[in-house]
This record gives sequence, structure tokens and C-alpha cells, in this order.
Amino acid sequence: MIKPEYIILHHSLTKDSGTVSWQAIRNYHINTLGWDDIGYHFGIEFVCNNNHKARALRKNHYEIFVGRMLDTSGAHCKGMNHNSIGICFVGNFDLYKPEHEMWILGLRLVRSLMKVFNIPCKNVKGHRDFAKKTCPGLSFNMGKFRDQL
Repeated sequence: MIKPEYIILHHSLTKDSGTVSWQAIRNYHINTLGWDDIGYHFGIEFVCNNNHKARALRKNHYEIFVGRMLDTSGAHCKGMNHNSIGICFVGNFDLYKPEHEMWILGLRLVRSLMKVFNIPCKNVKGHRDFAKKTCPGLSFNMGKFRDQL
């Protein structure tokens, strides 16, 4: 990737859980699809602290995970991988809206990337803008997301 011009938002279309996680998506992309790495540059996922000491220090929360390095083209949107950053919100947002905390963290991440790479708000798109998909989900309001950027 020379210089990203777009940020493309996705959802995993799976329930965010202990078995369908960022690492499970990475494993699927590498071991099943035969890719070099996960297709996205970033992911946002709910993290449940099962460790008693960790739970006492920090409650369950959302985290940003790194996928492909930003100097590497993604594998998230055919025809756009060479000039875009792919972000996957882990969950099925055809069925429900993203949780508030996830939404806010997504806004923070996208704002930061827009600033670093000088990407205009109009170039923050959903995968559905480039493919016959609902991604990042029927309940993910892209207009509202861009308005809040």
C-alpha cells in the first residue's frame, strides 16, 4: 500500500464470542483461505476477562486489534485493497446495532487514521459501497457514523 485513500468498514457477520474472535478470523483467513494474514488492518472486539485478577483490574471491554501492517495491502474489499484500510467490527450487525462502547472506539480509531493519512470523511465507506453485501451490517448506520466523525 502506497497511501490509503479510503477506510472501509466491515463486520464479521458472526456473533462476537469466545470461539468466534479476532484470532479465529485470522486462523480462518490463513489456514482455510490460504492468505498470508488476516484480511483486515484492524479489528474491534469485545474482550471478556476470565482471569479473576484481570477482571478485578479491568472489566469486560472492547479492544482494537492489529491485523495486517499498514504498509501491506489488505484482503478485505476486492478492487480496493491497494488503497484502503480495512476495519472489521466483530459481530453481526445485520441482526443488532453495535454496542455504544464499540461504536465510540470505532470512531476514535477512524478519526485517528483519517488524521494520520489525511483521509476525508466522505472516503469512510462500508464494504457494501463496493460489493453486493450488507457489510458492515443493516443495523450499522454509516451516515450516522460519518456524521459523528
